[in-house]
Amino acid sequence: MAAESNRHPAHAELTKRWAETVLAAREGEGGSGPAPEPYGADLLARWAEPRRRYHTTDHLLAVLGHIDVLEAHGERAGDPAAVRLAAWFHDAVYLPDRSENEERSARLAERALAELGIAPDRTAEVARLVRLTVSHDPAGHDTDGAVLCDADLAILASPPAAYAAYAAAVREEYAFVPDDAFRVGRAAVLRQLLDLPRLFRTTYGERVWAAPARRNMEDELASLTDA
Repeated sequence: MAAESNRHPAHAELTKRWAETVLAAREGEGGSGPAPEPYGADLLARWAEPRRRYHTTDHLLAVLGHIDVLEAHGERAGDPAAVRLAAWFHDAVYLPDRSENEERSARLAERALAELGIAPDRTAEVARLVRLTVSHDPAGHDTDGAVLCDADLAILASPPAAYAAYAAAVREEYAFVPDDAFRVGRAAVLRQLLDLPRLFRTTYGERVWAAPARRNMEDELASLTDA
C-alpha cells in the first residue's frame, strides 16, 4: 500500500468510489466476496508508482469523471459497472518499455475480480474492455467499449495548454527513449488515432471532443515531424 505521505488528495473519494463500484457489480448477481478496500488500495498504489508521469491517479480520476460526463449526457453503457471497473484496471500495470501492459492489466483484473466475487461474465467483459484500450477501436454496437475508449481519449480534446502538459508528461514517461526515436514512435501513435474512421464513438464525444482533439493531435504531429 502507498505510504500516507504519497496519497493522492482524492484517495478517500476514490476508495469510496471503488467500493461502490464493486458492490454495484455484485448486486443482482447473488455474489459475495471479501471487502473491496484492500484491492482498491493495491490499485491506487499501482496508479501512484513514482515512475509514472501521465498514467497516474490523476488520469484514473479523469477517466472516471469522463465516464460520468458521458452518462450524464445520455451515453449510457450496457454494463456501467463493468466500464468503471475497466477504467480502474486499464492502466493498472504500466511499464513504458513493455508492450504487454494492457494484457497484464487484463489478467490482473481477471484474478482480482474473481476473488472479489464478480460474476464470470462481467469479469470477462472487464478484461475485454481493458484489452480494447490497445486499439481504442470498438465495434459499432459496442456501447461499453465506446464509453470506455471515449473517456480514455478525452484528454486529447483538452485546451491547448493542458494538452501540452499531457504531451510533456508522456515524453517524461519515455525519457529513456532518444529524441529521434521518440518522435518517430509518437508520430506513429498520433497517425493511428487520426486514421480511425471516428476518433470518438459516442454521440457526445464526436460532437464535443472530436474537433479539438484532432486539432491538438495535428498540431503535435506537425511539431514532431518539423523538429
